[in-house]
Amino acid sequence: MRNFSWIVLCICLALVGACDTNDESSSAGGNVPGVTDTEVRLGSSLALTGHAGYLGTQTLRGAEAYIRHVNDQGGVHGRTISIVARDDSYDPPQCLANTQKFIIDDDVLALFCYVGTPTTIKVLPLVEEARIPLVGMFTGANALRQPFNRYVVNIRASYYQETAAAVGHLVDDLGLKRIAVFYQYDAYGFDGLIGAELALKEFQLEPVARGSYIRGTLNVTEGLERIRRSKAQAVVMIGTYDACARFINLALDKGDFSPVFYTVSFVGAEELARRITRRATVLMSQVVPPPSLGDGVQNGPDAASQYVRLLARYYPGETPSFVGLEGFLNARIMVEGLRKAGRDLTREGLIRAIESIRDLRLGPGMSITYGPGDRQGLDTIYFTRLEKGRFEPLTDWTGLRKDLEAGR
Repeated sequence: MRNFSWIVLCICLALVGACDTNDESSSAGGNVPGVTDTEVRLGSSLALTGHAGYLGTQTLRGAEAYIRHVNDQGGVHGRTISIVARDDSYDPPQCLANTQKFIIDDDVLALFCYVGTPTTIKVLPLVEEARIPLVGMFTGANALRQPFNRYVVNIRASYYQETAAAVGHLVDDLGLKRIAVFYQYDAYGFDGLIGAELALKEFQLEPVARGSYIRGTLNVTEGLERIRRSKAQAVVMIGTYDACARFINLALDKGDFSPVFYTVSFVGAEELARRITRRATVLMSQVVPPPSLGDGVQNGPDAASQYVRLLARYYPGETPSFVGLEGFLNARIMVEGLRKAGRDLTREGLIRAIESIRDLRLGPGMSITYGPGDRQGLDTIYFTRLEKGRFEPLTDWTGLRKDLEAGR
């Protein structure tokens, strides 16, 4: 039945292409998908429930905080922006079904703010077939970067960049050589595993052990025991917050295994911190700066400060998060593309507008530039350390090494 649905969808897309072979000839008020005289409609498939629900919820709220602000200012070229959001529970087949509905039933202009590697990769054939922009994904998967796809627009840095920077600090700054990898057994985990292996290879090293778990479960014991027996000094972790927290808590419960735990940004800083019950050295790379919480900085012009202000306005009581800030930046880029595309908006026009963005400054160290062959906006990696129940910026690697050597 699933194969039949795929065939039907491809026929529908082919018919749409036959009826509208020249995107540029479609008038803004006519048959451009997702565009009316008063509205631009986007489709977002992401986890709003389940073991990755926090990630999807935060991504969507961050994006909506900016879009609601833009709509309150009159929208873009007289059109408000609406997001049709559907829960996929971090399940690839459900994400595919949602995307089919966006394209055929909801007739959206673009896909926006997808969350997760296995889910997002699943829809790439649809993106290519429908020639529909996919903008701002909460995943650093290499498959969204290579091979190049002109309709896929990344904002954040890749997992390869995160793991390369992390391994560099672990080896050069902390003097650790015995490094293991714990990963989710799917496209996301494999991507992080490959990134870690490539990074270790630069130092003539390889993982001393590899352990994995199945997506959607907390069955981490087997992987933990394999890594524990290797006497790893550090563990690179590519998973979700529940599984990674369970791994760390069980490792510390053993009493004889307390390595440096490092996780990539997708894990979710706030939820991971909330679940770790024992004192541990836990590091996390981030692809956006820490959201500003201080009153003095909060009123600044940078995107992080603007995110904090608008989140408080539209979602009172909601705590700012790294994930939410990513969603906010996704919305900033989408809106910038819509503005540059002009009133005569089309899918191809949106893609050309985004690739014309040059040196869009979003704050200190954050500047976005795209081009005809460039679909990644940010490259900077930030590091944080778990301290007193929250992840704080980490800049003093020498101090951390001294703490580790002193057993603190």
